[in-house]
Amino acid sequence: MSIMEYNGAAIVAMMGKECVAIAADRRLGIQAQTVSTNFQKIYQMNDTLFVGLPGLATDVQTVGNKIRFSTNLYQLQENRQIKPRTFMHMISNILYSRRFGYYFVEPVIAGLDPKTCEPYIATMDLIGCPMETKDFVVGGTCSEQLYGMCESLWNPDMGPEDLFETISQALLNAVDRDALSGWGAVVHIIEKDKVTTRTLKARMD
Repeated sequence: MSIMEYNGAAIVAMMGKECVAIAADRRLGIQAQTVSTNFQKIYQMNDTLFVGLPGLATDVQTVGNKIRFSTNLYQLQENRQIKPRTFMHMISNILYSRRFGYYFVEPVIAGLDPKTCEPYIATMDLIGCPMETKDFVVGGTCSEQLYGMCESLWNPDMGPEDLFETISQALLNAVDRDALSGWGAVVHIIEKDKVTTRTLKARMD
């Protein structure tokens, strides 16, 4: 068993038309034993920027705090909100700096550019090698199932409501095929003037 599969996670980000969505399950487990059904895996960095952290729960919290510290420091020094692409490079740098004793997280980034409002999604491996796409990115123990669902359901240029429905159905149906993730979900829909957060009920078995 990989240490990345110790706690279980399912995180997905999707791009829409002038909006972006990120969703995660709520389960924290120790392999097959469920410890909590309200574990935070998505962190809000500013008004239009979120990061999801699948992986080892202790490193999720450590990296989440490190990223928030670095983002706040950047925004104090630069006196402006960080762009999603700059944020991706910042996380990549943090992870690569620990490449000989790495953090067991694979971040999933979703956000809008603070000036142009252009949607952006990306993910990276545990030493910070980035992957930017224009459709969707997935992470966690459920990634194979999520890839299948997203390939089937995703369409380009979806509006906020269609995007919410698509990402919710993809996540809920994918975690039904993975014993280490699930137990509810949280979905954030990021638009240029607002962020909508919804909590989903799921199978609790």
